[in-house]
This record gives sequence, structure tokens and C-alpha cells, in this order.
Amino acid sequence: MFIDEAVVRVRAGRGGNGVIHFISNRHTPRGGPDGGSGGPGGDVVLRASLSVSTLHAFRHRPRFEAAGGVDGKRNNQTGARGEDLIVHVPVGTIIKDYDTEEVLADLAAVNEEVVVARGGEHGRGNSSFTTTTRRAPRVCERGLPGEERMLQLELKLIADVGIIGFPNAGKSSLISSISGKKAQVADYPFTTIIPNLGVVDVDGRNSFVAVDVPGLVEGAHQGRGLGDRFLRHIERTRLFIHMIDLATLEERDPLDDYLKINAELAAFNPALAERPQLVVGNKIDALDDEAVAAIVARFAEADVELIPISVATQTGVRDLVGRAYTLLVDSREREVTPASPVRRKVYRFAEETGFRIEAEDDTYVVIGQEIERVVQKLILNTRDALEYLADRLEKMGVLKELRRLGYKPGDLIRIGEVELELAG
Repeated sequence: MFIDEAVVRVRAGRGGNGVIHFISNRHTPRGGPDGGSGGPGGDVVLRASLSVSTLHAFRHRPRFEAAGGVDGKRNNQTGARGEDLIVHVPVGTIIKDYDTEEVLADLAAVNEEVVVARGGEHGRGNSSFTTTTRRAPRVCERGLPGEERMLQLELKLIADVGIIGFPNAGKSSLISSISGKKAQVADYPFTTIIPNLGVVDVDGRNSFVAVDVPGLVEGAHQGRGLGDRFLRHIERTRLFIHMIDLATLEERDPLDDYLKINAELAAFNPALAERPQLVVGNKIDALDDEAVAAIVARFAEADVELIPISVATQTGVRDLVGRAYTLLVDSREREVTPASPVRRKVYRFAEETGFRIEAEDDTYVVIGQEIERVVQKLILNTRDALEYLADRLEKMGVLKELRRLGYKPGDLIRIGEVELELAG
């Protein structure tokens, strides 16, 4: 089954907790702090791989979660970092934020990858809080949860040549004959319900990749016949082989078919209508020479070169392959965009900076991601922890702003989900 869209939820690993511990042994029964810090949570990474060809598996596994960091231990032992979760997706996968539809990455190259959810911050152990005035701190931090996001995955196949045309024009038969791809073929509309990729051998040394796009119809760009889902697969191709059925039993006009398909391309993406095309008239074995010549002349009057072939008898097929390769090489040479090295990208979700304070009845509410994260991490069950928090609030300018608003020691402060009173 071919699946070209999927929705998944990704969650990075939680950071490990720091611990409170003091050295205590026969030689130093009342030693200093040696509580270690936790390890960061693992990231969720999407990587383009040739080992995956569709998004089908994501329908059965819509949730991916990386490992959490390990808690710290005594003797200043830092917990291990949570293992990253590498999720393999097909080359050509576009990753979007499900809620905003923002494109986060376009994995168009093999092994290209993007971090879509970063692991949670680790918590520090009490040995990290030692100062000249705080020799035995009973302060530690808990690890934070990793980022969690819903993602929309869309697959656009990577191919050099797109084979397009109305149903039953012979596209599947052509790709089967020139690439060895055993596409399903029969004489009824929409036989091909998935795009077929095939590697075409040109001359024993050179090759190119072709994709047979399921039959397009009028209104394809609006979704008729699933056309809008399949049109995306030819957006990356450099040129088209436009198949025209010269012996249709439905009494359609070949030139009219050609114009309608091009109109669908332009409606879906105007750039597609400008892409180089080899216009091919198939099934000449079912017509006499005069009829074929008349159709070729009609296309010539419209300033379109029609290449007559017969996939059934292989007439003109190898010449078509050669011409497609020559045109493909020319288009590659005209490209001037330098190839960028494959590297890991990190999608960083937008974060707020600074803080603001709102008064609600007799409570001062401090709002700001940075300060909320500080409070979320601290385990506020000791006097040392509260003193450390007060010191942080002073350095960040929060207490100064609170005093300006009329705050007095002992007033209630709410930061995130924590309510507290500070003595000074």
C-alpha cells in the first residue's frame, strides 16, 4: 500500500533529576555535597532513508517517544543522556507543524535529518549549588519534560522524469517496459492507484529515475480522481514525458487531452506548466500511417512536437529514452544552485523572552517562560531552595519589579503552578 500522508505525535525524553547527597564515610562522616546531576532527555530526530519508501507504517505507529535522561547519583555521578530516537522517513518527506502548518523541514537528500523535538533539560544535583557562602546546600532540580508536538508528514517522490497523462494512455506500460518496474496494468480507468518509481537504463552506463503518476483528469488540481494528492509527486521532477492516447475508445481528441492536462498542471502549480516536456503519442500500432501523420501535423500546427511510439511493439521507445536523457542532462547543467552539505538541522520552537507581572486579587502572578522553567525545575521543599530562588528572582529583576508594584515580604506570589511566600 502506498501512503503519502501521515500525522504523528513526537515527544522527546524527560531530563533526569539531580539528587541531594552528602559525603558520609568512615574518614569523612560529615563531608560536603556530592549529589550528581541528571542527564538530558533524548531528542526525536527524523532522518531521510532509502530503507523506507512510503509512510504506511506511521498509520500503525502514530506516536514516537525518545528515552529520558538518567537521574544523577552520589559521588558526583552524572546521569546518562537519554538515547535519541531516530525515525526513518522516505526521502522527499516534508515535515509540517500540524497546528500551524509551518514547514519545519524538507528532507530531500539521503541521510538528511532534523530534530523535531528536543530533549528536556537535566536537573542539577546539590553539588552544583555550592558557593563560598553556601557550603552544604540542600538544593537540587528535577528534569524537565521533553518537547511534544503533532507533525504532519507529506511525501513527494524524488524522480528525474515524471510520466503524465490521462488514464489508459500507457504510462504504466511505458515504465514497465523501460525500467523493469512491474506496474499493474489493465484496460480500465485508474488502474494505477499509486505512483510507480522505476530506474531507467539508458545505455548501460547512464540511468535516470522515472515516476509514473496515476491518471489525471479534469479537476485534478481540486482533488478529483485524487489528482491533487498525486500532482505533488511531479513537483520535484526536471521534465515530463506527456503520454497521449492516439487510439482512445472514448473518442477523445488527442490535442484536447494535451491542453487539458497542461491546464491542470498550471492550476496546481504554474511552474509545472513551464517545465520541459516530451509529448508522446502512444498506440500507433492501432492506427494506419496516414492517421498518425495527420495527428502529428495537428500538433505541429499548435507548435508542439508529437513523438509517435507504440509501447506494445516497442516502436520508438528506445529513441524516447535517449531523448529524455539528453534533455535531462541539459536541464541538470543549467542548474546553478550549489549542492549544500547534508547536516543535522534543529527546529527550535519559538520561546518567549522576559517576563511580566499581573495582580490577581491578593496574588502577584509572574509570567515568563524562563522564570517559570526555573521554578518548575526547583524542588522547593527546603529553606536553601527557597533562598536560592529568591536570589535568582533578584538577579533576574523580578523582585525589583514586584517592589515597584507594591509587593511586600510575605505577599503571595504565583509562578507557573507554584504559589509561594518569600520572607525577604
